Amino acid sequence: MTTTNTTNSTPSTPGKLDTQYLGYKLPPVGDDPGAEPTATTPGSFSNKPKFAPGPAGALTYSSPDTPGMPAPSNKTAWDFLPDNWTTWLGDASPKIDPPATTITFTQSDGTLRSVAYPKDFTPCTQLEHARLGTVTPQVIRVAEREPHLSSEQIRDEISAGRMVIPANKVHLGYQLDPMCIGRASKTKINANMGASPISSGTDEEVEKLDWALRWGADTIMDLSTGGDLDATRDAIIKDSTAPIGTVPIYSMIIGKKIEDLDREMILDMVKHQAEQGVDYFTIHAGILKEHIKLAKDRLIGLVSRGGSLLAKWMLTHNAENPMNTAWEDICDIMREYDVTFSIGDGCRPGGLADASDKIQFAELIEIGKLTERAWRKGIQVMVEGPGHVPLDQIEYNMKLERTVCHGAPFYVLGPLVTDVFPGYDHITSAIGATNAAYHGASMLCYVTPKEHVGLPKKDDVKQGCIAYKIAAHAADIALGIPKTRVWDDQLTKARAALNWEKHFELAFDGDTARAYHDEDMDVDTDFCAMCGHDWCSVRISKEIMEWSSGKAEGFERSDGGKPKVSDALNDEQKKILEQRGVLSPEEIHKLAHKGKKAVCHTDNVEDAEVAKKVQEEELVQLDTRPAHGLSKEESVI
Repeated sequence: MTTTNTTNSTPSTPGKLDTQYLGYKLPPVGDDPGAEPTATTPGSFSNKPKFAPGPAGALTYSSPDTPGMPAPSNKTAWDFLPDNWTTWLGDASPKIDPPATTITFTQSDGTLRSVAYPKDFTPCTQLEHARLGTVTPQVIRVAEREPHLSSEQIRDEISAGRMVIPANKVHLGYQLDPMCIGRASKTKINANMGASPISSGTDEEVEKLDWALRWGADTIMDLSTGGDLDATRDAIIKDSTAPIGTVPIYSMIIGKKIEDLDREMILDMVKHQAEQGVDYFTIHAGILKEHIKLAKDRLIGLVSRGGSLLAKWMLTHNAENPMNTAWEDICDIMREYDVTFSIGDGCRPGGLADASDKIQFAELIEIGKLTERAWRKGIQVMVEGPGHVPLDQIEYNMKLERTVCHGAPFYVLGPLVTDVFPGYDHITSAIGATNAAYHGASMLCYVTPKEHVGLPKKDDVKQGCIAYKIAAHAADIALGIPKTRVWDDQLTKARAALNWEKHFELAFDGDTARAYHDEDMDVDTDFCAMCGHDWCSVRISKEIMEWSSGKAEGFERSDGGKPKVSDALNDEQKKILEQRGVLSPEEIHKLAHKGKKAVCHTDNVEDAEVAKKVQEEELVQLDTRPAHGLSKEESVI
């Protein structure tokens, strides 16, 4: 029998600096990972990490630990129940002080769990319903979207604090389609947007919202700091099928000084945005007054807007962070609407030089205490993580949060693994994001090409979403989440069959793939412009009779392999090529209105020599001197 009586557990002390992890030592680079991890039963759950020993391995929460990683917490949200609640496993029950209601239900692993709680209690949040064994309609919908998990498994992950369903009751009355964030589920991505004092407005932000949803964003954060914030937020919530997050402090100080912020203003804005239907709040309550001195040697100080604003407030008033001292009151408002916490990291590093420093980890320790306090109030919690971290420090950062915050879902910005590629930070951060998701992050906040230099426009949103869909999907494959790789294997079969139509149909962005193909060669053949006929390894492999390559049933070309002129480019494909800057508008116009022309070589062309000549003349520019304005006698060099 396991008994947990939360009235006897030691409460967290707000404002007291825990130094346990401040003397951290990152593990040496290149250490031997040691013994192989122990495989676990597919579909089983505990608060210990699970590993994927192979492509069809066990359900995975995180990568195997390399030496020096903090051990997983031995606690879950069950260890932080409200006062006068008791829970136990098995048949034997402890003595319960009346009046209380006791319920017993079977967990997804087959064990019995009982919960005793006050008779006058009514559940409001997904966490509270899960604690009472209830499978809510939102849980059922999430199970439909996560086919490798059952409704009971999702309920149990929520009750343990390892998963959240951000679903404000008001937003459920509009178009919200419930989703989950947690290690047992597929990795999610978030898209940031919002009007600034310099750029954009409500209409443009709603357009960017729809665009982000089209390109795979699982949640949206409205970070507006300019224009009509209320109207923008309201329009986005009513238009979005995905959860919406905000940072309420932005609206609290519009038209005011940060120094004027008080408890009443905080609670009023939290309630107002909860009433509007916001699904999760970023509240920067982890940065404390005593942390501020730890930032003095940073190269770039505090890059979080919320963190820097609250640091200034604390220094001005010589008082503790008002978000921290008002935490329980904030929880009470959020509980009424079932708003989820995304506890903000006001001390996240803004450059590699500041990563994994004392102030970052000091704040994380306080965030762990805030997680416990929120769970006691019945509030769902996820935790926000760092933005700039060297590649070799990512695993430690992910697994330290797993320890300190007892497995609460980790939501990270990137992280960026280098600082010197502004304009390409969607790439530098996607590299870190893939590693973060593999090592423990549950949701990845996208970075667009305009990060650090400007407000993202519509195409920047697309580029950021796609980069992060790649990162999330790559991590899910590595983690062995069931059926994740089926999509990849199908595209491989189409590619092996040289079935271009199927290839583009399966591609995440088929328009771009088709446009790039047709830029060089507008005929569907059994080779592409990169290799040509004679050098096409895929075609050669397909021709080897003993091999299965290119012969998968259902992936053969419907035209029997005969050459086929592609359809004219659509408007989206023309725009893709125009933005790419490779072709002139005249060339794009020519491609878009192409008709039948000479067919390139395939096995069905009778005169192979003629086809090869077409290939040489139209696809391969062997003599580059004319392109340089040189005669045939002159050297290119």
